[in-house]
Amino acid sequence: MCGINGVFNYSDFSSSLEAVELMNKVSHHRGPDFTGIYHDNKVVLGHNRLSIIDLDPKANQPFVSSDKNIVLVYNGEIYNFFELKEELKSDYNFITKSDTEVLIASYLKWGSSFVSRLNGMFAFAIWDKRKDQFILGRDRLGIKPLYYLEHNQSIYFSSSIKSLLSNKDLSFSINEKNITDYLKYGTVHSPETLIKPIKMLSKSSLLMVSEDDWKVHNYFDLIEETKKLPVHYKYKEIKNNVKKILCESVNKRLTSDVPFGVFLSGGIDSSILVAAASNESDKPLNTFSVVFEEEEFSEAKYSRLVAEKYNTNHQEIKLTANDLLNEMESCLSIMDHPSIDGLNTYVICKAAKKQGLTVALSGLGADELFAGYPVFKQSISLESKKWLYSFPPVTRRVFSSLLKTFKPSIQSQKIAGILNQKLFELPYYYPFFRQIFSDQELYKLLKKPSAINFPMEWGINHLEPSNEGYNLPFLSKISVLEMETYLQNVLLRDVDQMSMASSMEIRVPFLDHNLVSYVLSLNDEFKYSDYPKQILVDAFSDELPNEIINRKKMGFVFPWEKWMKKELKEFSYSGLTDLEQLNIFNIDEVYSLWNGFLSGNKLCPWHKIWSLVVLGKWISINNQHV
Repeated sequence: MCGINGVFNYSDFSSSLEAVELMNKVSHHRGPDFTGIYHDNKVVLGHNRLSIIDLDPKANQPFVSSDKNIVLVYNGEIYNFFELKEELKSDYNFITKSDTEVLIASYLKWGSSFVSRLNGMFAFAIWDKRKDQFILGRDRLGIKPLYYLEHNQSIYFSSSIKSLLSNKDLSFSINEKNITDYLKYGTVHSPETLIKPIKMLSKSSLLMVSEDDWKVHNYFDLIEETKKLPVHYKYKEIKNNVKKILCESVNKRLTSDVPFGVFLSGGIDSSILVAAASNESDKPLNTFSVVFEEEEFSEAKYSRLVAEKYNTNHQEIKLTANDLLNEMESCLSIMDHPSIDGLNTYVICKAAKKQGLTVALSGLGADELFAGYPVFKQSISLESKKWLYSFPPVTRRVFSSLLKTFKPSIQSQKIAGILNQKLFELPYYYPFFRQIFSDQELYKLLKKPSAINFPMEWGINHLEPSNEGYNLPFLSKISVLEMETYLQNVLLRDVDQMSMASSMEIRVPFLDHNLVSYVLSLNDEFKYSDYPKQILVDAFSDELPNEIINRKKMGFVFPWEKWMKKELKEFSYSGLTDLEQLNIFNIDEVYSLWNGFLSGNKLCPWHKIWSLVVLGKWISINNQHV
């Protein structure tokens, strides 16, 4: 895990070299073990290395091929690099044991199509001097970030928005239309960002530039790959396959030349990772959990059960509101992108790093893949109520208005919004499950809200009749929506920026593309016949304590509401005042929401307020650049 930075096709060498040196400095936390720069008459490539596989300095980057024609900077891990190296050893003289050199050899052998052979998480830049071609690339599921911008026919790129913002020769501004996206869904969906003119390279994409051509090529389509798989009908066979593929994924992700561990919440997903990793490893695992004084939020008893069963070196990180307050400024200061999630990852990574760990496994992706979130159950329920759309639109509007009037709640607002949609289909109602602020609220909160609605547009374009995802199983349609929106643009982005703040690498075995495609191909009955994540639970039922299997899902949530009304009250209010810097808010409405939250108004929940607080703080921290 590392940080990459660079400029292609520069107009001024000295300023570009200085820019990349500064970008390396800003993103040094991503790779504190070595910093390097390569430059020639077309490119300046920078790299910060976090040494994980092959600690030898020969594996440092930027990495130049043995024939001196290919230069690579790369962030991530390739989990099948041993197999690839075996296949390539007759064509390339390897001098390191790193996956970095395997990427170089793979590119020399197969050209840009080499990415289709990779199993891993990655973002890279390749400079091919033979073809005078420059390539940026990202992994299939968007696990590793890559930001870029165009300026005077030059391309600036980085693993970090903050690194790009450090360039004094470039001008930046808040992309006001994307404020709507952030407030609506807690993020800005790729390829957009909150900063003009910065873009995020889309997942499973290559940006390829030569002297007379520029194109973005998508090399992997998850839906199309899923449709190629055969239909499976035998439950026992499916259950065994899920276990086999996941255990193989975990095994691949245990490869490391530095200490690693598992983040153990005590839920199904992390407990399964501990079970699988313990079976695959010949050493006791290191496990970490966050616990709270507030018992209703603490999962300590469950994580202890799993730790005891597998005899792990278990550590609990006790967190209070004051602890969080002490970390808040440093956490927000490293955020590339504001987010209402992620602080838990920041805290646990910082603590794990202090204990000497550099790599950890996370259960991220399991809920999206195996139908674990409430959104799956809610969507199943809605599908059984399509008869509601037999009523005329006028009748539905009247009922919606009455519902909001006589039963005011967030749930009622969302039901009313769904009933007012022109079609009762998944792409139209799914976005309501992930909304923070409704359209009506945004019209009060913002002076000029945009009409942006990425989840709905993506769903219509990919899941409606005549589109490639229409014939997917219903739960798999929800899964791909979750992966394309919430997982990729909130959770994965947060995990990267928060873990790298402590120079830690987080690996996500549930997002091995082979496992993802296989599970998406399965019929609904195998994933949610009697209870959520049925196939996953049944596949590992012999490996887990009954208390874990039968427990009610909690979700890892801080006691925000309580803290924001007490210890974090002053901090939260100051974040709201920071929004006055942007002349796009109706600031009286902001304070009205705050007062409603303090008075216990159910229509002003903590997550709405916190999204505004984080945005205000993020703008205040970065106001010298935008």
